Amino acid sequence: MSDAGERLYESAPVRAVRGALGGRVASVWVVGGAVRDAILGRPITDIDLVTTDEPEAVARAVRSAAGGPAFPLSEEFGAWRVIADAGFVCDVSPLQGESIEDDLGRRDFSANAMAMALAGPELLDPHGGRADLEAGVLRVLGEQSYRDDVLRPLRLARLATELSLEPDAETERLTRAYASRVPDTSPERIWAELRRLVIAERVLDGLELADRLGLTAAVLPELDRLRGVEQSHFHHLDVYGHTLEVLREQLRLEAGLEDVFGPLTPELRAVLDEPLADELTRMQTLRFAALMHDMAKPDTRRELPDGRVSFIGHDTVGEGLVVGVCRRFRTSERLASFLGGVTRHHLVLGFLVHERPLDRRAVYRYLRRCEPVEIEVTVLSCADRRATRGRNAEAAIAAHLDLAYEVMESALAWRRDGAPKPPIRGDELARELGIARGPELGRLLEAVTEGVFAGDVQDRDQAVAYARALVEDSPS
Repeated sequence: MSDAGERLYESAPVRAVRGALGGRVASVWVVGGAVRDAILGRPITDIDLVTTDEPEAVARAVRSAAGGPAFPLSEEFGAWRVIADAGFVCDVSPLQGESIEDDLGRRDFSANAMAMALAGPELLDPHGGRADLEAGVLRVLGEQSYRDDVLRPLRLARLATELSLEPDAETERLTRAYASRVPDTSPERIWAELRRLVIAERVLDGLELADRLGLTAAVLPELDRLRGVEQSHFHHLDVYGHTLEVLREQLRLEAGLEDVFGPLTPELRAVLDEPLADELTRMQTLRFAALMHDMAKPDTRRELPDGRVSFIGHDTVGEGLVVGVCRRFRTSERLASFLGGVTRHHLVLGFLVHERPLDRRAVYRYLRRCEPVEIEVTVLSCADRRATRGRNAEAAIAAHLDLAYEVMESALAWRRDGAPKPPIRGDELARELGIARGPELGRLLEAVTEGVFAGDVQDRDQAVAYARALVEDSPS
């Protein structure tokens, strides 16, 4: 028995499935990722099974013993899924072909074309997957693999990123040749692979590989077209290089929030670790924000008469572009709105640096303007600023990070306690001032709320007096 086979055979998910299936184990094999992960020494949390039996019957047997729901995963292929109470996921599919060897031959990469019979712990490896893994190689099972599923070139980049593997020369050649066909599959499948690539520890290496193989141009042309777009003297890189540098700095912030936010870090990290949407946390989503925030720069680039370069409006134009990208991938509206909001507001804090020290009213206006991404856009702006190392960079970076720290305490309180509320209702204020409902009333209520945040308004009487003074001081 190999060490990997023993490790897989004795893993908690496989033991649970063996116990659940009893006499059915002779017709079932563990395949794909669990076998690969056992060889790599990675945690075995989910397992894929193939069977000559009915997948539904196998899935229901597992569910009966392990608990949790069982449901059809694919009507086309007859696959079923069990989400066990013990915390593992078990997918069951019918055997493809006449034998397990036929089934493995139809898979994507040699690393995923191994199996272990539930009846015994020996590994079946007809395509040399173990040797490839030990050599750090990810090898496609021939050109037919890419013909069978056009998503597989992108999956190669994702797996290489997650598993620290490199494609061999022939796999690189085939991947480059088939990269342009990836968009022919469903956008949801593309997004699932992109999501996993971007949240991987080695995301920068993965993006470099995706770029080299033509995958970035195929699935995210908005990022690819940033290449060669030159910027002002405040930048040392073109827009593409700057974008990757922002992501690099965002990764640094993930690992070292305390370097910028000091004692605020525990509360800030708790917020950023919250689930947001599409199986992403707020922190993970900021990686996508780093990649997307400057996507409109090619559309807004202008050379001014004095030779300077500007990108006026790339924040607002970018919001629409980013939301459009999200809709193309059919992400949730929550995710699209979040990324659009961060893109729209990513410049705001930088402009405020020149107004330091900020009073409470200026902080209020910043938080109100950037809500509901006031915390996240502040973090991203730090990565953006750190990645901008042209003229006078060090002083500008230090000033920006100091300001980010200054506003973050208020931003965290805003998120924790909610935005301040005026101590009087709008209809009551209108009656007290003898004015009609309308835009003017809304402006006065907003001013009163700002006064509450600044500490100038603490009760109903002060709110009325404050609003009345504003009315009397306004030009008739």
